[in-house]
Amino acid sequence: MLREQLILGLQAILPTESVLYGDEDLRPYECDGLSAYKQLPRVVVLPHTEAQIIQVLQLCHATQTPVVARGAGTGLSGGALPHTAGVLLSLTKLNQIRSIDPLARLAYVQPGVRNLAISEAAKPYGLHYAPDPSSQIACSIGGNVAENSGGVHCLKYGLTVHNILKLRVLTITGEVLEIGGESLDSAGYDLLALMTGSEGMLGIVTEIVVKLIPLPQKAQLVMSSFDDVHKAAQAVADVIGAGIIPAGMEMMDKITIHAVEEFLHIGYDLNAAAILLCESDGNVEEVADEIACIQRIMKLSGATRISTSQNDLDRLSFWAGRKAAFPAAGRVSPDYYCMDGTIPRKRLAEVLQGIEKLSQEYGLRCMNVFHAGDGNLHPLILYDANQPGELEKTEEFGSRILEMCIHAGGTITGEHGVGIEKINQMCMQFGNAELAMFHAVKAAFDPLGLLNPGKAIPTLHRCAELGAMHVHQGTDKFSYLPRF
Repeated sequence: MLREQLILGLQAILPTESVLYGDEDLRPYECDGLSAYKQLPRVVVLPHTEAQIIQVLQLCHATQTPVVARGAGTGLSGGALPHTAGVLLSLTKLNQIRSIDPLARLAYVQPGVRNLAISEAAKPYGLHYAPDPSSQIACSIGGNVAENSGGVHCLKYGLTVHNILKLRVLTITGEVLEIGGESLDSAGYDLLALMTGSEGMLGIVTEIVVKLIPLPQKAQLVMSSFDDVHKAAQAVADVIGAGIIPAGMEMMDKITIHAVEEFLHIGYDLNAAAILLCESDGNVEEVADEIACIQRIMKLSGATRISTSQNDLDRLSFWAGRKAAFPAAGRVSPDYYCMDGTIPRKRLAEVLQGIEKLSQEYGLRCMNVFHAGDGNLHPLILYDANQPGELEKTEEFGSRILEMCIHAGGTITGEHGVGIEKINQMCMQFGNAELAMFHAVKAAFDPLGLLNPGKAIPTLHRCAELGAMHVHQGTDKFSYLPRF
């Protein structure tokens, strides 16, 4: 379909101001939080209602026009990278909290609602929404569903998939699906888990029922400094081994500590090789017992300095540094590339050492911040895109970190999604049988492949071209993994 015809068709559905097609209007939508990859969409639409979205999808299906859904644009894997021949469907106008049921502890929200806005609306009822990504002040709940986002408190309270009950989803043909329900379980296949983390490739979410939980009576945080990363990693294992599930457990390495301290002046220990933040929440007695146990474990693990928050102001100040790691990276480097991978907790120190060796090999600094409790790494590779070849070198560095995660028994993503960033590494983590199943599931919902095409699931042809069977010095990488 010609661009002009498509625009006219969309203008017949939406108000003129909700259809953007000039280069200047399209430019803000050329990328998501992964700004290394940019391209302009054919047209951007900003519907206000579900009925308008249905009509847009029906038009795109009839004309075989690709559709890429976009939330707040804070994603870090290129999942919302536009298609040059497609429609970018922005859901920011669907930003209403439909209702809050304090007795059932449920909130009915549209996909454009900010993550933090849910907790703000629920606070008068003594409730909040648990998942808290670092971008929660801006990220949308629809994007959280698409990427299965977590946050610093995901160790205790789970990821997005553990905190939603029902989705209202539109297929590419405009058909309405209601997946899940207000009860704790529903019959049939677990399509709720399938849809969560599907990166907009199976359907467009128009309403979400999220679970709310009571605000804890008390929350307290222990910040421990270590002169060795191995000691910090062992402390993580010891806390979990003691039967404690912290509300949050985060680690930062030396370069991150310095960047954050320079940014916020919180009082972090600049002599530390690693800082471990460990929070307990619940009733007063439970928190007091856990904090005493955590302090004892940190001391036995070799912590050089232990600080405990005395009030919420202290606690939030300690957390502020962790949540400001990304903007702090932006202050110390022209550009940064945020990775996302998971590893077994017992391999933390080993993988961090491997990242340090790669950093020296490539001549690029790397800040390491991560959800230590569940082994979710977020290395921030610092680089300058204005230097010829440095972006390519950074991408290679990042791919080797992900390979290291696979080799350690982990995965290539924890909560940022695959998008376009990690699509090549999918060829390394999964064999042909798994990839064929992924494509079959995609085809069941979207036979023409119009929803967010080219993302997340590589074709077998792409994997072959990538060189999955490449042999170097008589051996191939990850020989124990199934190949095509």
